[in-house]
Amino acid sequence: EPPSSPLSLAVEEVSENSVTLTWKAPEQTGRPGLDGYVVEIRKDGSTDWTAANEEPFLSTRYRIQKLSSGDKIHVRVKAVNASGASVPATLEQPVLIREILQLPKIRLPRHLRQIYVRRVGDAVNMMIPFQGKPQPEVVWTKAGQPLDTSRINIRNTEKDTIFYIRKAERGDSGKYELTVRINGAEDKAILDVRVIEPPGPPQKLKLVDMWGFNVALEWSPPADNGNSEILGYMVQKSDKKSGKWFTVLERCTRTSCTVSDLIIGNTYSFRVFAENACGLSETAAIAAGVAHIKKTKTTYQPQKIPQRDMMEPPKFTQPLTDRTTTRGYSTHLFCSVRGFPQPRIIWMKNQMEIREDPKYIAMIEQGICSLEIRKASPFDGGVYTCKAVNPLGEASVDCKLDVKGKI
Repeated sequence: EPPSSPLSLAVEEVSENSVTLTWKAPEQTGRPGLDGYVVEIRKDGSTDWTAANEEPFLSTRYRIQKLSSGDKIHVRVKAVNASGASVPATLEQPVLIREILQLPKIRLPRHLRQIYVRRVGDAVNMMIPFQGKPQPEVVWTKAGQPLDTSRINIRNTEKDTIFYIRKAERGDSGKYELTVRINGAEDKAILDVRVIEPPGPPQKLKLVDMWGFNVALEWSPPADNGNSEILGYMVQKSDKKSGKWFTVLERCTRTSCTVSDLIIGNTYSFRVFAENACGLSETAAIAAGVAHIKKTKTTYQPQKIPQRDMMEPPKFTQPLTDRTTTRGYSTHLFCSVRGFPQPRIIWMKNQMEIREDPKYIAMIEQGICSLEIRKASPFDGGVYTCKAVNPLGEASVDCKLDVKGKI
């Protein structure tokens, strides 16, 4: 079978009597393999094609010579194998044979090599420099069609072309093709323009669950994304008492969320905005229902503590200690005791119970027993005993008090 057509046929150079062409090999060369290429030309106004080369050749570059200055010629290239010739690749425009001092070249600015984004109502203003001598022809198209000059203004100079829209609309989005051409030699650039606006509100916002201090929300993406990717959602709450809206989540990337830390007794409403590169949606989706945070009923169950026998006979945890004091000074004797029921305390001196006597002051507080002996004299010396008694038993501790005369 014959090969497919050569690809990307273009003019590389034009002089006063020649034109140089370049192209790429066809995608399909056929089973026999490619024998080469045949270049054919015809003058503008004629219908007869003539071969520019006598034999097929395998190079993808060819210079047609011995042409007359001022002629317009049409050029096509065929791929050839043993099965025959391909459908020819043909230059779209005839080539004017005159010297091109500088081939056309578009100098696309860096910021226009990416998507050129503008908001609805903003101006679109793109200036694209180019080069070429003699003066190139400049052609703008969109989807292969001429531009709507009622909305788009094009101004061309020797060195640049300016694309201008006073107030952009969504319909101005798309890919625009710029072609700079000189006598069949040309350069092309694609400019991708996107006009965006805020998105519509999210859809179908609803309360799907409520527990404790928490509410779960779900919604669907907006029907209109504003010609720009949805970056996230802003979730707000409002309590019935204040009526004010507070933001609880920003840039939520999912279409569901949980709102926590709500206050018992309050009734809440919820709304959600969508956000894209242009900003938040002008309106929000508002949940149809409200969430009333009720106090959870709990039943107190006291912990069952096993019965324990707290009864205990008296036991001294700190005994009395021997003391030495000076005549005429007061002194204190201390000890500590425990037991339940609380023991009765009996103080004795030399095995004789100390009864009501203004010289002695006996006290007990939180198990600490004390006996104050006021202005001790040598007669007050001896062995003191503290006895603790309750229904379960008794215990006692002793100490020796020595009273010395003044020096």
